[in-house]
Amino acid sequence: MNKYINRVLWVLLFFTLHSSLFILTSCDDLDEAPDNRTEIDNKDKVGKLLTSAYPLSTPALICELSSDNLVDDNVVVPATHNDAYYKFHEEAYYWQDIEDYSIGDDDTPYQVWESYYSGISVCNHAIEAMLAMSSDPAHDAALSHSWGEAHVLRAYLHFVLVNVFAEAYKDDSRSSADRGIPYVTKSESTVHVDYSTSEFLHDVKTTYDLIEKDLLEGIDLIDDSKYMVPAYHFNRNAANAFAARFYLFKRDYTKCLKYANAALGEVPVLRNWQTINKNTLSSKVFDYNDEKQSWNYLIQSTYSKQWRMHVSSARFAVNTGTTFKDANGKTWRVPSTMDVTVWGPGPNWSGTLPAFSGMVYINGAGQQYGAWLFRLYEYFEYIDKIAGIGYVHQLYQPFTADETLLCRAEAKLYLGDQSGAIQDLDMWTSSHLVTTTLTLDRIKTRYRRTSAYNDYVSELHPAEMGFEKVLTDNDLSVLDCILHFRRIETIHEGLRWFDIKRYGIKIYHHYRNAREDDIHTDSLTWDDPRRVLQLPNNVIESGYPGNRQTSSAGGASGSGYVVSAHITPHIELYKDNN
Repeated sequence: MNKYINRVLWVLLFFTLHSSLFILTSCDDLDEAPDNRTEIDNKDKVGKLLTSAYPLSTPALICELSSDNLVDDNVVVPATHNDAYYKFHEEAYYWQDIEDYSIGDDDTPYQVWESYYSGISVCNHAIEAMLAMSSDPAHDAALSHSWGEAHVLRAYLHFVLVNVFAEAYKDDSRSSADRGIPYVTKSESTVHVDYSTSEFLHDVKTTYDLIEKDLLEGIDLIDDSKYMVPAYHFNRNAANAFAARFYLFKRDYTKCLKYANAALGEVPVLRNWQTINKNTLSSKVFDYNDEKQSWNYLIQSTYSKQWRMHVSSARFAVNTGTTFKDANGKTWRVPSTMDVTVWGPGPNWSGTLPAFSGMVYINGAGQQYGAWLFRLYEYFEYIDKIAGIGYVHQLYQPFTADETLLCRAEAKLYLGDQSGAIQDLDMWTSSHLVTTTLTLDRIKTRYRRTSAYNDYVSELHPAEMGFEKVLTDNDLSVLDCILHFRRIETIHEGLRWFDIKRYGIKIYHHYRNAREDDIHTDSLTWDDPRRVLQLPNNVIESGYPGNRQTSSAGGASGSGYVVSAHITPHIELYKDNN
């Protein structure tokens, strides 16, 4: 936890961490503030307070491990017997309850739960401080922007938590029966709060309703001129992109289209891959994460070791596939996740996606141990260069113009505008330097649902997931294309797991433990309770009810060119994200 101190030290002068949900709490036993306590009594202090509400953790790694983006190298390369980089990586890949972690480990459910609820608590303190300053902060010229940011950010933090630790939204009826998460809208003044009461513990539908309420309260109040570096805050484009994704997940496609259009503008400006400097890995990373570029709607700085998981004794990686026979003599085919993400062809391109040429790196141990897209590379903040110690930073981009365009394409498709959806998909491929026009015929050719195995289509269960409209024929092919492009666009970011959950996509994991020879195969069906990430065990031990059945995984059970690159231990690329 020491790594959080530099960013929120002044906040911690008068906040303490709640013992069970790890939410920042305040004390109501003092009639007077101590001399060293910072009073949040003006708009500038509120703005600084909200800066500390952006979480320093991300669920990206555990979501990637849970999804079908990674394979077990012990299966792909039979001669290997690698351990996972951390034990909890193995537990996540096996869809088990994640129990083997320490409080300080990055990327764990504990860190996500703590970091996001701590951010929620900061938002609550900011909101309460503004209410103490004004009877109507939303219409107070000095406070309205911060009022908007606090509500949009509080909505987003709950949105991530509910999609990680609860079922995907289905429909109002089914989601009313699914347990949600605590929606916390006030700071606490007692040592122990029972978050399992109806005041906090909601069903998924109610959780979504509360997210929407906060989102709409704040979205129109965001003023980009108030930010020094808008890309590290919920600026207007980021807020509109969040609204587009929220309504896409909620299946209100008209509103999704409205907010996607607001973010993208009349002529969408997508990432310009031609301008990325390819001379060095560091120059690529700098250009991709440039906060001045309009397509980078929101940038999140985190403490994450996802890059190290891919390059150090890789056990789980984006890798080529294989075939094997289980103990019963059945032949299993492990698809190449390289082909469907960073490496393979698409409906209107062959080979590697042109934008990714020179951008894909292989594992340091060799191509057979997987590959990663350059932007996964970590930033390292030295606190002692001589000793070589410091903090590992990973930049993620929760919202970009390119991903928002794919949200819009999906909304258009469900609204009956197939041609408009294809136009957006063609725009996406053009921005990725594809010169061949995307057409319906090309989409139908690539995403055929025949008896032959097709890595580019997934087994969807929209009816079971509460979709009112189930797409068929040509529309289904276009949907398969959208989901494929989303998988490519969000590789390493974890959003594929959310698509798997909301469409009830059936996926398989094949794995072999480091100290055994037998390969195990497990599948995750649309109604498997393991689609819900179990709460951190210390939260459950404190009395909070678990959110899924305790289950353990197990039992049933191409070739091409990849750009090789030299991998160095660290590059010093740390940016101030205030």
